[in-house]
Amino acid sequence: MAREVIPHVPMRPLWRCRNCGAEWPCQPARLGLLVEFRGARTALIFYLAQLMVEARAQLAQLHPERAPDLHERFINWARARGDAAHRADGEPDR
Repeated sequence: MAREVIPHVPMRPLWRCRNCGAEWPCQPARLGLLVEFRGARTALIFYLAQLMVEARAQLAQLHPERAPDLHERFINWARARGDAAHRADGEPDR
């Protein structure tokens, strides 16, 4: 019998990975997002920024006493490679 494959997606409102339980986006989710958004780094960052806003609101409802800084978790990892990012056709990613 085959095991069910659980994707590395966020479990809202906790924003932990449904598969591995790590803070989302976990390493496998990041790799998947890089593949999915290959050649579209700016679109990836906009997508992650939208999710970061959603996560911040949901986590603030769960833990109003502490507001997490989610920028590193959601945005900076995607930007770290962005300086040299190029699309598949060799043009700079915009």
